[in-house]
Amino acid sequence: MPSSLPDPLLLQLGSHRWLVPLLADLAAHRGARFVELIHRLGLPRDSLTRTLEAAATIGWVQRNPGHGHPLRPEYILTQTGSAAAARAGTIAAAQTAIGLPPGAATRWSLPLVAGIGAGHDRFNALSRLLVPATPRALSQGLSALGKRGLVRREVIDMRPPTSRYDLTRSGQLLAEACAV
Repeated sequence: MPSSLPDPLLLQLGSHRWLVPLLADLAAHRGARFVELIHRLGLPRDSLTRTLEAAATIGWVQRNPGHGHPLRPEYILTQTGSAAAARAGTIAAAQTAIGLPPGAATRWSLPLVAGIGAGHDRFNALSRLLVPATPRALSQGLSALGKRGLVRREVIDMRPPTSRYDLTRSGQLLAEACAV
C-alpha cells in the first residue's frame, strides 16, 4: 500500500526551482559568497536573491555572522539546513547522472516523481497525495516530466479511458534519490 502522505522535506525542496542546486552547492563548498553562487549556479541575481530569501525563511541558510573577511563565506547552512542539504546533494547528483540541468525541476516535479515511485500511478491518486497542487499544476508537471523522459503515460482502453503513469529508468534513479 503506497504512503498517503507526501514527504514534507521534498515539498519544501521543490518549492523553489533553485533550492536543490543552492543547498547542494553550499554543502559542497561549506558556504559561499553571493558572487560565487551566481557564477557556479549560472542564474540571475534576482533568482538567487529570491532563493536565498526562501531558504532563510525556511531556516536552512543564514548570513555568516563572521562575514567581513574576504575568505569567509557570506552565506552558510544552518544545522537544519545541513540535513536538507544532504538530501539536496543526493538529488542534485541523481539529476546530473541522468542529464538534467540544475534548476530543471519545477515545483511539483520531485513530489510527482516520488509519488509515482511510491506506487501512486493514477492522476487522482497523485492529486490526493499532493493536496495543495491544482489539477492544472499536476497535469503540467506530468507533461514536463514526460518531455524530460522521466515519466511514461499509458492510456488504458476502458470506458471512460484512463491513464496510468510509470517511471522510466531515469525517473526511477531520481525517485530513489528523492526517497533517501
